[in-house]
Amino acid sequence: MSLKDILVHVDSSRHCGTRLEAAAALAARHGARLTGLFVRTTPHVPQFVMSQLGPEVAQAQRRFANEAAAKARAAFDEAVTATGVSAEFRTPEGEMLETLVLHARYSDLVVIGQYDRRDDNMADEREAADHVILDSGRPVVVIPHAGHFPVIGDTVLVAWNASREATRAVNDALPLLRAAKTVHVLVINPRHNGVHGHGEIPGADIAGHLARHGVNAIAEHVVAHEVDAGNMLLSRASDAGADLIVMGAYGRSRLRELVLGGATWHILNHMTVPVMMGH
Repeated sequence: MSLKDILVHVDSSRHCGTRLEAAAALAARHGARLTGLFVRTTPHVPQFVMSQLGPEVAQAQRRFANEAAAKARAAFDEAVTATGVSAEFRTPEGEMLETLVLHARYSDLVVIGQYDRRDDNMADEREAADHVILDSGRPVVVIPHAGHFPVIGDTVLVAWNASREATRAVNDALPLLRAAKTVHVLVINPRHNGVHGHGEIPGADIAGHLARHGVNAIAEHVVAHEVDAGNMLLSRASDAGADLIVMGAYGRSRLRELVLGGATWHILNHMTVPVMMGH
């Protein structure tokens, strides 16, 4: 399997330029076609309000959407021109999350931005990552809202917990893992038995599987029950100099993670490097 179609979500946030640069670099590295998606959303205004304010409201909304789409197109074209990748830009109208998930299903990989509550232009994107990860059936690379990431995939840290979600994430990430210079497999607080068991040497089985796919991975495991998995994962990523984390998402229900916390929730809120998630 190789990456042929990469979709990047384009918005009006101040972080979008960094996201576009990262997506264009990924597309260039893998010889993929890059599609930019800017969703033209129109706030719902009750009919009785429209009747009082007149058609000027709708005209102003459309004018604002056109201006935002034009700025997004210019930013996308700039990133594409810098890398020379084959590209397409789309500006469909619709509800943000539904439209993003729909277009994501026709790509091999989706690139979106980490939600930043301080950026009003991302107000509609609070749950964008969750919806695309859970509903699109495609792997998602989330780009942090802080920092620049010109290279993604030279040093990759795979978070392995022997779950179905982690298995899916590793399989989806194979094109990136094959192209990586260094791959680390990290098992945190492994269990030796059961459906999520890791055997006598935690991480050895998945490392062997990756080796048969041409990926030479360095496997290690840590036992640190006093430190939550999300913090441990980010700490080890920093120690390894990783520029990408690969992990399964929402091994337990999203509601349970929102209430009790969990690795997916922690990483989505505190990521320091791009993260590829699969579900």
